[in-house]
Amino acid sequence: MNIDWTALGEVTAVSIGVTFAVVVVFAFGVLGLARYEAAKEHGGTSTVSAAQAGLCFLACAAVVAYGIYLIVPQFH
Repeated sequence: MNIDWTALGEVTAVSIGVTFAVVVVFAFGVLGLARYEAAKEHGGTSTVSAAQAGLCFLACAAVVAYGIYLIVPQFH
């Protein structure tokens, strides 16, 4: 049995990299949501913070949906 360790290493590196990127983008979404809520408490609105949160959460959902698409063979 011959295992291609290079391919396994590449898959591991990409998986860790994408996971880290999704966590960072999600954290920016939470930060935007927190800024929006803080502005709302002080009587103002921050559409930039709301847009930041929405775009970050949308990007995370798109990455997760693409991952599910790649895993589930019925979608191909």
